[in-house]
Amino acid sequence: MSAAVAGPDGRKRCPWGTSAEDYVAYHDTEWGVAVHGDDALYERLCLEAFQSGLSWITILRRREGFRRAFDGFSIAKVARFTEADEERLLADEGIIRNGAKIRATVANARVLADWAPGELDELIWSFAPDPEGRRAPRTLADVPAVTDESTALSKELKKRGIRFVGPTTAYALMQACGLVDDHLADCFARRAATRGAARKS
Repeated sequence: MSAAVAGPDGRKRCPWGTSAEDYVAYHDTEWGVAVHGDDALYERLCLEAFQSGLSWITILRRREGFRRAFDGFSIAKVARFTEADEERLLADEGIIRNGAKIRATVANARVLADWAPGELDELIWSFAPDPEGRRAPRTLADVPAVTDESTALSKELKKRGIRFVGPTTAYALMQACGLVDDHLADCFARRAATRGAARKS
């Protein structure tokens, strides 16, 4: 079951992308698609941090709750959160009520609020590996959890004051935001992306 499998519509997908309805939509339309913009990348960074130690579907099913709780993941707005806001979040059943992760989310926004516009986007994408040097994974066993690039990205973000972004979280961010394409070789989403790139060239 580690190779691409056909879903109810006959399309072959990465196995995890067929295990629940929420996963199908996320796999087909978001995972591996390029994400740009500081606030959008901040959201993904926060969600990946909250996911640490949990299943991703737990986060997906609370995503709208997270967006409401953190003002749409606007860096400027979250940076102004107070201790009272953090206490409010600890009581919010619509999110994962982990105090350390909540405080890190607010602290990270305060750090990023001092960066130049587009700086987070530029920094994260500077660690995208050359796609020509990567072979398409055929099974889930071929997909790494950590890479040299994710380790370097994690190190740089930590150096600049960003919390809860270890090498594994950094790689999950890279996968989710399209810095790498880890759709399996026989997955329709990878083939669609390849065709799109060919049309643009």
